[in-house]
Amino acid sequence: MSDTSVRAIARDVNARTRSAEQIARETMERVAAYQKIQPETWISRTPDEELQRQARRIDERVASGESLPLAGVPVAVKDNIDVLGFETTAACPPFAYRAESSAPVVERLLTAGAIVVGKTNLDQFAAGLVGTRSPYGSLGCVFNREYVSGGSSSGSAVLVGAGVVPLALGTDTAGSGRVPAAFNNLVGFKPTRGRWSSRGLVPACRSLDCITTLTMDVEDAALVDSVVAHFDHRDPYSRRAPAQTLVLAERFRVGIPAPAQLRDLASEDRSRFQEAIERLCGTGGIPIEVDVTPLLEAARLLYGGPWVAERTAALESLLDTHPTAIHPVVRAIVQAGKGVTGVDTFRGMYQLQEYARSAAEVWDRVDILVLPTTPTIYRRAEVLAEPIALNAHLGVYTNFVNLLDMSAISLPAGFRQNGTGVGVSLIAPSWSDLPLLDLAARYTRAGVLPTPPGLDLRPNPGRVRLAVVGAHLAGMPLHWQLTSREARFVRRTRTAATYRLFAMTAEHPPRPALVHCSDGGNSIELEIYELDVSAFGSFVTEVRPPLAIGTVMLEDGTNVCGFVAEPRATIGALDITADGGWRAYLAKR
Repeated sequence: MSDTSVRAIARDVNARTRSAEQIARETMERVAAYQKIQPETWISRTPDEELQRQARRIDERVASGESLPLAGVPVAVKDNIDVLGFETTAACPPFAYRAESSAPVVERLLTAGAIVVGKTNLDQFAAGLVGTRSPYGSLGCVFNREYVSGGSSSGSAVLVGAGVVPLALGTDTAGSGRVPAAFNNLVGFKPTRGRWSSRGLVPACRSLDCITTLTMDVEDAALVDSVVAHFDHRDPYSRRAPAQTLVLAERFRVGIPAPAQLRDLASEDRSRFQEAIERLCGTGGIPIEVDVTPLLEAARLLYGGPWVAERTAALESLLDTHPTAIHPVVRAIVQAGKGVTGVDTFRGMYQLQEYARSAAEVWDRVDILVLPTTPTIYRRAEVLAEPIALNAHLGVYTNFVNLLDMSAISLPAGFRQNGTGVGVSLIAPSWSDLPLLDLAARYTRAGVLPTPPGLDLRPNPGRVRLAVVGAHLAGMPLHWQLTSREARFVRRTRTAATYRLFAMTAEHPPRPALVHCSDGGNSIELEIYELDVSAFGSFVTEVRPPLAIGTVMLEDGTNVCGFVAEPRATIGALDITADGGWRAYLAKR
């Protein structure tokens, strides 16, 4: 057992062979060291003196005879979960409020002897699976920071994956705890909806949200579950566990999707998935091929159906009064919910009920379903260039779980050649949490898992190229937004001949709108700059609609991130395509 595991720390502090103060000091040292590598992990931190004071209090409780299940355990908390004494930002500074009490899950951890080290970064309002949608900066996988950390529980996963803390709380609506667990070689446990209280959690989709754990091993996740699982009569979504739940015998039925249903699985991920199946079957699993098509179709309802309006309901006031406070990608998602009608909602509910019936038929045939946690992983630059489609692809095997009321756990399944982690998910019906955790432990004990690569401690891996066409050009009024972020000029070039350029003369300062078109376009002059990934993330949050950052095709056929415009930008604007660029237009004026 590692001496940094949750169980080992609690055991030693209770036995008084190590003090909570000693654990706190060691944690502060690790925090300071990793802060130099990925400073974007934390949004707020407990001051060192306060951390030491809390640790002394734990030592006093133990000395007085208390036995604390989590004595002295450092925990990081995703910053959409309330902790008394901290602001809750959900990665949106204008939204921030000071918590008047801790969420019940946090309170139960503290009562059990845990110590909150701080609040962690996340995809804003938990709307993302990538870890790049935050004004506090984007995060990379701990083994290769050119690749996404996964999200939305990005900071929590990175801190556990880097060994800074042994336990972090995340949340999971569409896979936000399981996806980053997979990429960072962690155990991501998502309990049955309502098993843990979700009171004190900023809602993403209130009816689907779960608070989750990120740990290094299954036993630590099970220990935390034993502490925090309870019925909260003040939480309308809390549920009492039924008397009868799944019982797994030594031999159990494992549902495996047909190979044709995993066509989008990258080759390395396919190999790791097959190895995980063999490992699971080695623990007593009997493989049974099942049709998971209804589950994958149900997954599309989360963003392509009426449930997107539930996200809108959570943020409607901010969306109406301060829309630019919301990250552009998140804002586009939430804004779409405005168009969902009551009729759409009922139709979606009917569809979901049909999928739920199909899922019930799956459980008639198998005890456990095994799926890849994600089909692949992407570089941060790739996700920033194509934020919607790539993010959606990462959730293809996770999005349906909460919609169809299942429990799930993502487990380490090896690594890709680029060093990033691959995860496999065990999925079971609701209220199968304890046998699911037991089976997960059997899986991890069935032989030696691959040794993780070393942490990526390079000073600054990964930069993003950005094309600008107007007010951010050198010498223009907003160019300082690039220079203040130490952007490096790459070259001056032109777009492919498939764009039109419009002057939005009512804007201050005046700005152009670049719009892709199928005919009547021209090649438009632009400049390309290179920014650090975290600097790029903060830059994107300052882009005001109707402009946005999307993908721009250059005259040589390559694509880069760049300024594009919504169609409404052309209303009342002057078509200046024939000028060939913003500088040429201004020169004529």
